[in-house]
Formats: sequence, structure tokens, C-alpha cells
Amino acid sequence: MTETRVALYARYSSELQRDASIEDQLRLCRENAARQGWQVVESYSDHGVSGASLLRPGIQELMSDAGRGRFDVVLAEAMDRLSRDQEDIAALFKRLGFAGVRIVTVAEGDVSELHIGLKGTMNALFVARQTR
Repeated sequence: MTETRVALYARYSSELQRDASIEDQLRLCRENAARQGWQVVESYSDHGVSGASLLRPGIQELMSDAGRGRFDVVLAEAMDRLSRDQEDIAALFKRLGFAGVRIVTVAEGDVSELHIGLKGTMNALFVARQTR
């Protein structure tokens, strides 16, 4: 049986957060991966960048590496760390799925189409309220 290879992703977006937020998220993910018996092969992050767009260096690198088969699972603290945009989270889910990569979060567990629809909507509403 081969060990599951996992990539960690963390992001913060506002001036109210700091680089320690990234480390806190990655620590939670590393602990979760260890409990699952997964091998962490890479960590990606975006510092001070909104989750309203996928035009972030860390998430772009993650998607590129997923296409090259570098890992089996993307693990993040929560779905909103990956994206707060409905279209983008659905596209990320689809692209990673085509590459054979699952999305798992500490908060939601294994991410399914149901999570993408419901949490994607909730995260998009959060962004809409912030921009009013």
C-alpha cells in the first residue's frame, strides 16, 4: 500500500492577519496529515492576498504541480482558504479532480460537490458583504 502524498495550502488576506496565520494553518494541516498517516510533500501559501481570485502565486503553483502528479490530496484549514469565489472553487475542484487529486479540509473533511455548492455560496456571500 502506497502512502498518500499530501500538499498543504494556507492563505491570509487582510492586514488584521499576519504571517503567523500561515504557520498556524500549516501546523493544523500537518497535525491532521499525521493523524491520517499521510506524507506531506509540499506546502503552498499566499500572504496578504484575497481569496476572491485564483490569480495568486501559491495556488497557481499548487494547481500546476497537481497536474504533474506530485500529490494525491490538497489539505487546507477550510475551503475559504482555497477560494471565496463560487466559480473559482468549482473550477479548482474540477481541475484537481481531473488530476486525480482530492480536496480535504480540517474544517469540512473530504470536500464533495455538496460542499462546493453550499460552502461556495456561503463564502461568496461573505466576500459580497465585505465589498459593500
